[in-house]
Amino acid sequence: MSTTTSIDALSTFYESLSAESVARFPEFYADDAFFKDPFNEVRGVAAIQRVFAHLFRQVEEPRFVVHERLVADNGAMLVWAMHFRLGRPGRGQAQVIHGVSHLRFDAAGKVVWHRDYWDAAEELYAKLPAIGWLMRFLQRKLAA
Repeated sequence: MSTTTSIDALSTFYESLSAESVARFPEFYADDAFFKDPFNEVRGVAAIQRVFAHLFRQVEEPRFVVHERLVADNGAMLVWAMHFRLGRPGRGQAQVIHGVSHLRFDAAGKVVWHRDYWDAAEELYAKLPAIGWLMRFLQRKLAA
């Protein structure tokens, strides 16, 4: 399977990801795939499924939008935004995290390496009430 075909299928999967479709990760990820983001570092498709199942328990209405795909011979990068609600159920405030996924594929077109890059300080911590004040204060003090 070509990298372009794999990344197109994976992008579609992420843009339609739901709590129920987390079960479909083995269609796109190798059994021993590696995954890392600012909060998790796991190996194995079952562990990756647990990370995303946890996401659906922690935030409301998580939804990924892929804005750009950069494809190479054995890998790709996805530029994305994750929209979600954080706070009390049914009344959470809309949030967006912008990030990039660096991906590598095996010969069968399955993901073997997935590294997410996004700024937890800017995209998440700065939006929390008490911690956010401190983060904004530090940003002002450290900015040139």
